[in-house]
This record gives sequence, structure tokens and C-alpha cells, in this order.
Amino acid sequence: MSENKKRHDEIIKRSHERSRKLGIERDQTFSKRILKGREIASQMELNTLLLDVAEPFMEFLYKFLEASGFIIVLTSDDGCILRIVGDPEPIFAARNLNMVIGAYMDEASIGTNAMGTAIREDAPIQITAKEHFINAYHTWTCSAAPIHDTEGNTIGCLNLTGNAQLVHPHTLGLVVAAVHSIENQLATDLSQRMLFDAHQYLNTVMDTLTLGVFTADAAGTILSLNHAATKLMNIDKDFALGKNIGEFIPNWMQIREQVANGKKYLDEETVIHIGARKETFSLNAYITRNQEGEITGMVTSFREMQRVYKLVNKYTGMNARYTFEDLIGESDQIHRIIEYAKTISDSPSTVLIQAESGTGKELFAQAIHNHSNRSENGFVAVNCGAIPATLIESELFGYEEGAFTGAKKGGRMGKFELANGGTLFLDEIGEMPIEMQVKLLRTIQEGYITRVGGDKVIPVDVRIIAATNRDLLEEVSKGNFRMDLYYRLSVIPVSIPPLKDRKEDIPLLIKYFLNMKSMKLHRNVPDMTNELFRQLLAYNWPGNIRELENFIEKFVNLDGNIDLAGILFPTHGPLTIQTVPDFVLEDDPLQTLEEMERKAIIKALNKLNKNMSQVAKSLGISRNTLYQKLKKYDILLD
Repeated sequence: MSENKKRHDEIIKRSHERSRKLGIERDQTFSKRILKGREIASQMELNTLLLDVAEPFMEFLYKFLEASGFIIVLTSDDGCILRIVGDPEPIFAARNLNMVIGAYMDEASIGTNAMGTAIREDAPIQITAKEHFINAYHTWTCSAAPIHDTEGNTIGCLNLTGNAQLVHPHTLGLVVAAVHSIENQLATDLSQRMLFDAHQYLNTVMDTLTLGVFTADAAGTILSLNHAATKLMNIDKDFALGKNIGEFIPNWMQIREQVANGKKYLDEETVIHIGARKETFSLNAYITRNQEGEITGMVTSFREMQRVYKLVNKYTGMNARYTFEDLIGESDQIHRIIEYAKTISDSPSTVLIQAESGTGKELFAQAIHNHSNRSENGFVAVNCGAIPATLIESELFGYEEGAFTGAKKGGRMGKFELANGGTLFLDEIGEMPIEMQVKLLRTIQEGYITRVGGDKVIPVDVRIIAATNRDLLEEVSKGNFRMDLYYRLSVIPVSIPPLKDRKEDIPLLIKYFLNMKSMKLHRNVPDMTNELFRQLLAYNWPGNIRELENFIEKFVNLDGNIDLAGILFPTHGPLTIQTVPDFVLEDDPLQTLEEMERKAIIKALNKLNKNMSQVAKSLGISRNTLYQKLKKYDILLD
């Protein structure tokens, strides 16, 4: 006896033993489990994929078996009949045994049979005549093979059933071949579904990008583009699909060759042609290759230059951090200038801030920008006095590749381009060389720039805020500053008062700097004596807020142990004390600046019989500020 025959007989023996244990009777005729109505519909729905793939193969197989006396049966993974195809006579005979759609052919329902046993053993098998457990099937020969998915899981069974006299070993081979074809088609369909899903996923991802994306084949034919690309270029997708990418990017072949040779093409300014329009974008290009390393296409991504400017400004610190709420002061002068600055914030007109050094000109400029309708765009600051005259033009207007020795490959954007849509702050404008003043004037008048070494006209939408500590009209009279530029810059003049003219803000500034410097230096806030506080109020502060900040930092570093004569104001000689009423301060150690200020106000009120004008004058503040402080400290006048 052959090994195959032995294995076959062992399988039949095991199956018969299982059938007996499962309570199957020899004289049983019908399956113990037959689905009806909705149950059948549910099974069909669960096995839609199997049916879709297997049915065409069943029909194809039947063409070769027609009139041969066989039926082809497809079951689910648990043995439920899903489809029967075949000659009328064996179909009728099977129906008499209730071998119909919805009937279960597993061993638990009908005992040993090719379908149930093939599923149970997970192997092809041919069962003939008395090898079936129930007598009713002894006239049949059945050949069945389990169907597997790509993971190796059993998902169904294909079976050929006919009269026992038709038994032939090739019948099982035919079934096995058909099952292999079904499994291959299942794998192909799965790959196609996975490919489709991946394509849909990729399209969804691409359409979530704010970057415009093109894909093209090796010949340059556009295969796809995302929603951002159509929006940025203001075109329909169908308009671009199938066209050659060279219609939009004329130098795409040079770009392709550059990338193919291993050179990167990243964030390059590239002109894209859209019909008669030409627009400049920041473009990235990537080559795709097959397994053999051959170029199969190119992927390009691009974004508006304005978005590039925003990113550059964001990551290089070219943005405004301060708002009007960050400006410290309660004096009438500072309140008036802040309200005035707020009213002119949205204007596109140029602003000229004139103030002494150390008054916070850039802070004011940032506050104006952040209060304006340009606040979402960049704030770019340029110190005209810190840039050598030979470099200031390229710094402001940028340069093209090869413009001069040492010019960066690909050129470089200037501050005007970086500030496009936002604000350009020109600090120390009075230091700008006279020859550069002419070019600045032209840019302000015409609204465009040309890079050094280039001839391309680049439109710029920039709000200019200039600042100086010089008297520009005096510089005009000396021939150091152009009068026409002065008038262009000073459309909206802003004058920030020096600290000596708003002494009532000094206590607030002292408190702010004490806390800030203590935190920065990781030290406790030192106590300040009334005598020192008196002198700080009396001092003229020629260096303004910057000088006060500098002193407080020294004070914190020395834990309050400061030598007034040698350290307080060494650069300005002996301390100049203005008139400060004796009752303003006592010699008691300072607890808080608020307590000191409240105490000073109460003493002034008592000494001057609540004459508000005299009290305000003696304290160096306005009447309005005095009333605000009375309210702040809950000081009653009755």
C-alpha cells in the first residue's frame, strides 16, 4: 500500500471517529444545519469577496465539465454552501438530499464528506462511496480543496461532486488547480485594493499639504497634482493633468539633470508659467527611480515666496515680540503717545520715531506693528548704523549669485523681501550713507526693489518705520540727509519723551527691572533704601530707560550693596540731584515700592493741605496721574 493511500485511509478513519462522537447517524439524510432567508443573506454578505473571485472560475470550470454529471460547490470557511453550479441531473439529486445553498457540509452537520473533511484537515481530499459516513452519500464521489487567503487562513472550500462511478484521481487535481487560480486572483485583488487604498491615502495626505505638489513621469507628463497646487496656481486639475511639466517650468530638464546628478534642488526660487502669467515660487525637486536605478519620474513641491519669508522670519527671530501692553508707564506723556501710536498703527504710511537713545524706539516700533493689520507678517529690523556702507545695499535689497566676490550660491534675499507684507524697521536711519538714501527713496516711491547684480523687478509691500536719535532737519541743513527722504519718512512723526520728562514712571520701571533681573540672575530681590530711591528719582537719566535697566542689573548683582559714589553713574560724573521735597521719602528701609509711593502721597497731601495741583507738582506727576494713584491705593480725601 502506498504512503498516499495510507495517509488517505488514516484521514478517513479519523473523520469517521469524529463523526460518531459528534452523534452523526449512518441513516441520516440531511445536514443538521440549514440556514434560511436572512441567515443566508448574512452569509452571502460575509463572503462577498470570496464569491466575487470564485464565481467566474466556477463558471469557467463548468464549461469544461458541462454534461459530465458533476456539480461544483463553493462553501464558506465553516462549510456553509454559498453557490452550486452544474448539470441539472446531479443538482436535482443533491437537492433531494438538501444539499442546497445555506446547508452546512461540515463534519458536525453531516459527517465525513470531502468539503467538511477538507476544511477540518486543511488539505485537499477525494472521498468516494462508502468513505462517506452517512449511507445517503455512498452513491457520490467528491473532490474538495480548502481555499486560503494571502495570510494562509482558510476562507472557503471548492468541491466537485458526481456519481461514484465517475471517480477519477484527476478530478481532485482539477479542483486543486482551480483553487490555486482562485487564491492567486485573491492575492492580485488584495494587491490592487491595497494599491488603491495606498493611492487614496496618498492623495488624501497630498491634499492636506499646504505645499503645492506635482508628480510627472520620466518624459515629464504630469500624472497628479494636489489641491494646494491648483489653488496656488489658480488652475483646474484637469487643465494640468496630461500636460508636459515643461509648459509650467520651462527649465525642468535642467532641474531634472541637476537632481539626477546628485545635486539638491531645495527651496530654489523658480518661475512657474501659468498661461500668460509668471509667478515666482520656492521649489523643491526630487527624482524617483525603479529597482534598477532608472529614472521613472520627478516630484516637485512648491510654496509661495511669502510663506518662505514668514518661515524665515519665524525661525530667525525676525518678528515683533512687544505690544503696547508691554510698554511700562503711567505718565500722561506715555499714555498720550501710546494712544496716538495705536490710532496710526493700521496706516500704510511711513513712521519716523524720534527720541533719545535708550528710550525704547524699537519696542514702540514692534508695538505699532503688532497692533496693525500686518501683525501676522514679519517684522524685520535693520540697524543702519551697524552695517558697513559697502554692504548696506545688499543687506536691504539682496543680491544675485555672482553679484560680487563671496556672493552666496543662488543669491540671497534682502530685508525688503523678508519684510514683504509686514514691517521694515530702519533703526538709526540718520546713519545711512547719502548714496543709499537715494535708492531707499526710490523704493519707497515705486514699491519695488532690484537685487544687487540682477535686473529683475521684485514688487514689495512693506510698511516702513524709521527711528533716529538725531535731529534730521539739522542733518538736512548740514547736507548729511536728503530733505525729500526726510519728508517721505516723517509722514507720521512719533516723539518718545525722555525718562527725565516722565519721572512718575521711574518707580514702575524700577519695580519691573528689579523683578526681571532677579529672575534672570536667579537672585532674591534686594532691599532698596529710601535714600537710594530718592536719588534714582532725582537723577536726570541721560541714558534713559537703558541706563536705568543697566543700573538695576548692577544693583541686583551686588545684592543691593552698591557704592553710590563710584558705581552709580560713573560715566556721567557726580550725581545731579534735582529738588525733591523732604517729606517724599524717609530713611526707613524700603519694603515695597508701592508702600513707599503710597506713603509719599499721603505725606504730600497732609503737608500741602490736599491742594491737588501742589501735591502733583511736588511729586513730579500730573493731576490725572495723582487721581489714578489715589484710587489705586484707596487714599480718601475726607
